[in-house]
Amino acid sequence: MLPASVRNDTFRGFPAMRVVELQVLSGAMPSSVAITADVLATANRLRAAKGRRPAFAVRVSGSGARSVRSLVGSVLPPQPEIATAEPDVIIVSSLVTVTEAAVIERLDRPDAAQLRRTLARAAGRGTHIAASCSAVFHLASAGVLDGRRATTTWWLAPMFQRMFPQVELDADAMVVTDGRVITAGAAMAHLDLMLALVERYCGSDIATRCARFLLLDGRRSQSRYMALGYLAAKDPHVVRAERWARAELATGLTVDALAAAAGLAPRTFARRVARATGLSPIQFLQRLRVERAVELLETTTLSVEEIARRVGYAEPTTLRRLLRREAGGGPRDLRHA
Repeated sequence: MLPASVRNDTFRGFPAMRVVELQVLSGAMPSSVAITADVLATANRLRAAKGRRPAFAVRVSGSGARSVRSLVGSVLPPQPEIATAEPDVIIVSSLVTVTEAAVIERLDRPDAAQLRRTLARAAGRGTHIAASCSAVFHLASAGVLDGRRATTTWWLAPMFQRMFPQVELDADAMVVTDGRVITAGAAMAHLDLMLALVERYCGSDIATRCARFLLLDGRRSQSRYMALGYLAAKDPHVVRAERWARAELATGLTVDALAAAAGLAPRTFARRVARATGLSPIQFLQRLRVERAVELLETTTLSVEEIARRVGYAEPTTLRRLLRREAGGGPRDLRHA
């Protein structure tokens, strides 16, 4: 229960004040902390412009809290009256990690274990929980995502699938909402996460105005930003197939030909591709074609028909359909993005 000074009016059915607890571990990504503060502060200001009380009161917790309190406080003044209130929302800040080994090491630290206990208790109380990028691993480790849909950063998706098979991972999605849990993709997807939270608690009008004030475009998929070569690099056989395929895209490749280029039997190749990239061989080949098609759209004036031919499609309609599904837009959208 919030203190009386924090419980305010309501706006079109949305509670006017939510206690948000920002969990910051040591080594947190500064941008995720700043993004959280800036978006929530903007939502509060937009509410104030409508003559309404602030929507969010924020406190900072966790092993890295001391180092960022001044940053958060500069845009969201601290409110002592919420110090002991149960949070309505917990947001876990992303961590600076660039290798799978670094993620494992970070999950093994004592402060991460404490965070897992905090998240498990909060989930049991019905608290809304949100995270993006590598921070989604903390939610999964706490059991918060068991049986739920979620997303995480594209480059950690294969590792996430191996570690948490009980979670239904949608690695292409920018933001996934499942009940009281919201997850988002790679680091800058934290912006999309925060807009989803603002929409949930303030309504679409405030969320849309936040996006406009902050010059944010809606992005439903992170697949366009995936670097397939980075994922493939985890397995030398997959690297061999990838390099060969990039040079042969126009020839109408088959999965069997890819496997042969990798020096593997088709079934073995499928297992290796899935482990390295989280994709099936067909999806792997489609992603290679999409990457090349987007590159040609962005850097040349070639017709869609010619680009389709260069990436192995006889019909441009097939390429258009694939681009809309995998890259989030048609050729014209991507060429002028």
